[in-house]
Amino acid sequence: MADELIKPDELLSQIDHRPSGAGWMDTPVDIRKGMYCYASNPKSVETLGLPNARPWNPLEDDWKLPENWQQIVHDGFRERLDKFRSFKVFMDICVRCGACADKCHFFIGTGDPKNMPVLRAELLRSVYRNDFTTAGKILGRLGGARPMTLDVLKEWWYYLFQCTECRRCSVFCPYGIDTAEITIMGREILNLLGLNIDWIATPVANCYRTGNHLGIQPHAFKDMLDFFVDDIEEVTGVRVQPAYMEKGADILFITPSGDVFADPGTYTCMGYMLLFHYLKEKYGLKITWSTYASEGGNFGFFTSHETMKRLNSKMYAEARRLGVKWILGGECGHMWRVISQYMDTMNGPADFLEEPVNPITGTKFENAKSTKMVHIAEFTADLIKHGKLDLDPSRNDNKIITFHDSCNPSRGMGMLDEPRYVIQNVANHFYEMPANTIREQTFCCGSGAGLNAGENMELRMAGGFPRANAVKYVHETFGVNMLACVCAIDRAALPASMGYWVPEVEVTGLHELVANALIMPGEKERETDLRGEPLPGMEE
Repeated sequence: MADELIKPDELLSQIDHRPSGAGWMDTPVDIRKGMYCYASNPKSVETLGLPNARPWNPLEDDWKLPENWQQIVHDGFRERLDKFRSFKVFMDICVRCGACADKCHFFIGTGDPKNMPVLRAELLRSVYRNDFTTAGKILGRLGGARPMTLDVLKEWWYYLFQCTECRRCSVFCPYGIDTAEITIMGREILNLLGLNIDWIATPVANCYRTGNHLGIQPHAFKDMLDFFVDDIEEVTGVRVQPAYMEKGADILFITPSGDVFADPGTYTCMGYMLLFHYLKEKYGLKITWSTYASEGGNFGFFTSHETMKRLNSKMYAEARRLGVKWILGGECGHMWRVISQYMDTMNGPADFLEEPVNPITGTKFENAKSTKMVHIAEFTADLIKHGKLDLDPSRNDNKIITFHDSCNPSRGMGMLDEPRYVIQNVANHFYEMPANTIREQTFCCGSGAGLNAGENMELRMAGGFPRANAVKYVHETFGVNMLACVCAIDRAALPASMGYWVPEVEVTGLHELVANALIMPGEKERETDLRGEPLPGMEE
């Protein structure tokens, strides 16, 4: 990757945060390679039932739009203003104070003023003023209004797909404007013209066809877990026995498919399997996997509210079919924002399931009272708090760890302390990054919301710079060599970012660390961790 990109120092030197001499309405969009994702595959668009499926290229002048595309945009804008009151409020109340301007990782990393959240949203507001406000119709450009032209549409597409919907900007907005919601609405309108990116459209189409974003067939999903069974036995001497579609099991477990097929998420997946085997052997807890509900992530979140709703419903349909008590969710990001903030108004409440209670500790998960879905970090933290896991944290002594608050679990569901509690009980060396880069103020990985492609690597490295800069600080100060997270997108995106900016730091999921420390019933003396690397004291 480093050979394909300019060097880090060169990327930093080209960042210029000085304002342009021209007004933002007079600076035409410059769509260039390395900063955008490929156009959506027409077959994927057809599978999703979205309009105007056709091959097109963002670098070409002709985007092959319908003749009445401006009317389609106008009608789609009006429909969403009428349907979502928050959208209209967000269009009206921004005073352009600039409190959000320097909070976006893409603005920090690129210096492009149109990546300031306030200005990215202004791309839509200008058309809103022109089409839907009296002042805009009278004052025109003087009132910040402009008509929807082809150049404006291309500007929308380019910059709305330079937003990871991380919501860091909303933390600092004095009016509470959720710019991520504006991005979602803008992307919905673009979808009315068939203007999506392939890294979103194809994973969603795969999820429709086979149940997960990677297009994994049910037998291949099971085969991969069977490979993990062999790997786990080689490391621990214990042969775990995952259950599939077991009717009447206590809990249905659903995790992102990235954990099953992409390193280093695969080690996190092995961690789940070891933990579940431990709980079955020690306490008789029955947790089942599903090859139908084989995707916790929800790329529909980056497409439209309706698509998000349809993908979310699959998990609950499977829970109903299997007759489980409640659902346990893996380490994912956007799955948890959808569950925590949208589930009840889309598909809930899930009254056919029981209110989640940990059958081992008796803890009632009040935050999951309606959704009936518990994050595995909460679940594991509760087990540790009640002394239900046998742990040897010294097995992680060669790992000096810091924690990246994944955007959606932190800002989207308020899960801040549980992952830290788990890490501090399964490892002995943990250090926090600077306070203004973690918890509610955490920086994004720079590749969320469907931007974790290969063709936009320059954008990803620029967007990942603020997070990497904080990691570099704790690496140089405390010797940190491991970045932990609770999101599959992070586990896919951060290794590239760390390899570019801080190559001495690796990336891990939370439950990989748990599994390393977990003393399994009947295990042999362990010599390596799940990655096959020597445990502390076993280097010889």
